[in-house]
Amino acid sequence: MMQLLVGLGLLGLSAMALAMPPLAAASEPIMARPEPVAERGMVKVGDEAPNFQLRDLAGNMVSLSQLRGKVVLLNFWATWCGPCRIEMPAMEQLYRSYSRKDFEILAVSTDAQGASVTRPFQQEMGFTFPILHDADYRVGLMYGARSLPMTFMVDRNGIVRQKVPGARNWDAPEARELVQAMLRFQ
Repeated sequence: MMQLLVGLGLLGLSAMALAMPPLAAASEPIMARPEPVAERGMVKVGDEAPNFQLRDLAGNMVSLSQLRGKVVLLNFWATWCGPCRIEMPAMEQLYRSYSRKDFEILAVSTDAQGASVTRPFQQEMGFTFPILHDADYRVGLMYGARSLPMTFMVDRNGIVRQKVPGARNWDAPEARELVQAMLRFQ
């Protein structure tokens, strides 16, 4: 799947081109196409990533805008989500492969219990990437993350370049190629 994502539009460039409506002939009126109900309120590839502020496990406020200039893997998950738990060790491997100067992971937990369930999970698994808490699912809804896990790849300029539903092997060569390509893009 990651090969498909990379192949269909490194950094979302092809996806943006595919999303553009064809040019109408001069005599044809340009009609706005209504957005499908299922896609309303969802962040799309090419959109600016909405800023947010959430608390991390230490109680510090973290905002997406603080990370401008870095590539960010923004992952919505929960401790009760089996596929989330499966993909997170690979996210940790990816996280350890890149400098914090250029790359960051924000794992946004949607667990209503907050740190009381995420801290033991983080300690048990040895995760070092930041875990943020969105207990009321306010940020998840703002992004349109209607299923878990849901990942958004955000470029250095704060633009969503990939939207990845479901669990992935973030340590696979295709995932690393995606991150590398985004790191090269200025």
